[in-house]
Amino acid sequence: MLMICYLGLSGIFYVLMGEQLHVRSSNESRALPTAQAGTTEMVPGAQVVDEFTLDLQRLNSISVQWGTFYRQNEGAVTVKLISIPTEEVLLQETFDAATVEEGGLTTLVADPALEGISELPLRLEITGNSVSGSAIVPMISTEPVEDGETLYVNDIPVEGSLCFSAEGQDYLWIGRNYWSVVGISGLCLGAYLLRSYFRWKKGLPNILIRSILALGKYNFLFRQLVSRDFKAKYKRSVLGVCWSFLNPLMTMLVQYAVFSNLFRFDIPNYPVYLLCGIILFNFFSEACGMTLVSIVGNASLITKVYVPKYIYPVTRTVSSLINFLIALIPLAIVALISGVYPTKAWLLFPFLIICIFLFTLGVGMFLSTIMVFFRDTQFLWGIVSMVWMYLTPIFYPESILPPSIAWVLRCNPLYYFVTFARTLILQGESPDPVTYVQCLGFAVAALAVGAWVFRRRQDAFVLFL
Repeated sequence: MLMICYLGLSGIFYVLMGEQLHVRSSNESRALPTAQAGTTEMVPGAQVVDEFTLDLQRLNSISVQWGTFYRQNEGAVTVKLISIPTEEVLLQETFDAATVEEGGLTTLVADPALEGISELPLRLEITGNSVSGSAIVPMISTEPVEDGETLYVNDIPVEGSLCFSAEGQDYLWIGRNYWSVVGISGLCLGAYLLRSYFRWKKGLPNILIRSILALGKYNFLFRQLVSRDFKAKYKRSVLGVCWSFLNPLMTMLVQYAVFSNLFRFDIPNYPVYLLCGIILFNFFSEACGMTLVSIVGNASLITKVYVPKYIYPVTRTVSSLINFLIALIPLAIVALISGVYPTKAWLLFPFLIICIFLFTLGVGMFLSTIMVFFRDTQFLWGIVSMVWMYLTPIFYPESILPPSIAWVLRCNPLYYFVTFARTLILQGESPDPVTYVQCLGFAVAALAVGAWVFRRRQDAFVLFL
C-alpha cells in the first residue's frame, strides 16, 4: 500500500510541477547594458550587426533598445537573429517605428524556445526603411565587451556592443532523470520497508513498526489530547474558533496599514504577500510555544501512567496544525479578493504543510526536552521567536536587506517555507526543485535532531518533573 501511494504521489507531483521540473531561468541570461550612444538612423542601406555567443540552453526572447530623439518617427525596422555557421534565420520580426518610444524595447519572442544555441556564434542584424530625420536609432554601450563579441555599423567595426538583452532557460538535471530518481528511491524505500517487516517478525526492535503500532494502540488517547488542547485554547471565548480566522486577518490589517503607508513597500498583492508570512510564522510560533510545555504540563500523567512520551509534543503540534489549516481559509478569501486566482500549483500546498509540520515538531521536541531541565527556556524562547520573526521577510521584501547581511536569510529555514508559499499562491507556479530539497532538508534535519535529543533524555524526565 505504501509503495502504491509513493508511485501515485510521484506521478501527481510530476504533473503539478510542470515546466518548473524541467527548466529554470538561466543565470547566464544577458542583462540589458546601459545605453551610452546611438548608432545610425535606420534608413535604407543602413545596417547594424552584433556578433556574439550566448551560454543559454534555451532562448526565449531578445530585446533591443532604441533612441527616437523624442520625435514622431515613421517607417519600419527589421530585426533578425541569424546562426553564423549555417546563415539560417532563427528569428525575424518587423516593427513599426512609430510605436517605439525613447529608450523603449522591441522584443523578438521565440515560440517555441530556441534550443541548441549554447556557445553557437550568432548575429543580430538590424535594417530599416525610414526616411532620414524620421528614423529610430539602435542604442549601444561603449563599455568593454566579452571576448568574441563584435559590433559593426554599416560594415565598420565599432567599439562597444549593441544594447540588447537575452532571456533564456537551462535544463534541470532532476527533470531529465526524474523517473530514474523515483525508481531508485522507490527501491530504497521498498528495501527499508521489507527490512523493517522482517526485523519486526523476528522480534527485533524497529522504530518504524514500533511507532505505527504505538499510534494505533494509543489512538484514543491521541485524539483526546488533541481535542483537549484545541478546545482549551478557546475555552470560555465568545467567538471561539472564529479567532483562527480573525487573528491572522487583524494582524494583517494592522501591519498592512503600517508598512504599506509608512514604509511604502512596493510589493504587488501586498495583503496576500503579508498574510502568507503571518499564517506560516504564527503556526510555527504557536506550535513551538505549546510544545515547549508539553512534557512539563503533563507531569501528572507522565509520572503515573505509561504512555510513549513523544505523544505529548506530537499532539500539541497537531492541535496547532488544525488552527493553521483553518487560517488558510481567510488566506484563500483575501487572495480571491485581491485578484489572485487558484492554479494547479496550489495543489502542491500539502507538501509545504508536511514540511513545516515536521520542522516545527522537531524544534518543539528539542525545546520540550530542554524545558524539563531548564525552566527558563520558556522566557528565552519568547525573545528568540521575536528575533526570528524580524529575521523572516514577513512584512518586508528581502530586497531591502543590504548584501552584507542578506546571507542571514539563507540560514533561516522559515525563509524557504514562506518563499515556497508565496511562489505557489502569488506566482501561481511550482518553485524550482532546489526549493523542494531545501524545505524537505530543513524539515527532516530538524525532526531528526529533535527526536534524537528527546529520545536520549526522555528516561530522565520523571526525575525533574
